[in-house]
Amino acid sequence: MAWFRRTKKNITTEQKKDVPKGLWYKSPSGKIIDTEELRANMYVSPDDDFHVQIGSQEYFEILFDDGKFKELDAKVESKDPLSWSDSQKYKDRLKDVKKKTGLTDALRSATGKMNGRDVVVSAMDFKFIGGSLGSAMGEKIVRAMAYCLKNNLPYILISQSGGARMMEAAISLMQMAKVEAMLTKMADAKLPYISVLTNPTYGGVTASFASVGDLVIAEPRALIGFAGPRVIKETIGRDLPEGFQTSEFLLEKGFLDMIVHRKMLKKQISESINLLMPTGVEKAAAKK
Repeated sequence: MAWFRRTKKNITTEQKKDVPKGLWYKSPSGKIIDTEELRANMYVSPDDDFHVQIGSQEYFEILFDDGKFKELDAKVESKDPLSWSDSQKYKDRLKDVKKKTGLTDALRSATGKMNGRDVVVSAMDFKFIGGSLGSAMGEKIVRAMAYCLKNNLPYILISQSGGARMMEAAISLMQMAKVEAMLTKMADAKLPYISVLTNPTYGGVTASFASVGDLVIAEPRALIGFAGPRVIKETIGRDLPEGFQTSEFLLEKGFLDMIVHRKMLKKQISESINLLMPTGVEKAAAKK
């Protein structure tokens, strides 16, 4: 039956038109959005207001004036500090993820102007081994704060992490204490530290420096916690409240100071810094 057979291959490979990857984004509600439209909307889905996960480059472009900044400590990178005999897999993974992402670690730091005021911002990248905390990340955060202390600048840390990097074991956990020690120096110098929690922020990052900012902000509907809901439920043997570990739930319980929409993030951080660390102009205005 020739009716059910293709007698001539009239469709060639050259004639097929594939849609380039990354041209469209599908929102959680199912709407298809042009990626340029999504970028213009600060990577927030206009249909359902869903905050799409973004990395350090995008946050720097949003927060710094005209997207201009100078990266700090760009050459600090992840290595294999423990040199285990079976650690070749970790070395290979690091090599692969550095090549795929173009990043040297799961965090980047930069300095620039935010509404005309010099600040330092560090932002995590979840695409680099889940934004995990390792020795390089801890070192970059400490160096960023040292730069703040030297230049009398406020510090903003944007967290997006699955927690400590297991492949670095205790060295990874030591970074929490290392960062907290530097935060004490920031507090003594009366320099503001603003912590921004994005989706997702988990593990040791949440349990330590991400939760102790002078101001703790979260993006809408961000998932924030220490362990996952399944682990917690099995540990305590109880059903968890609805919306458990969302930023809205945590704000209600007093874990956060505020939830800020990404479009308002720069304005809110800038205003908060001016309150926490007023300049001569602001002090004069306050006296009036």
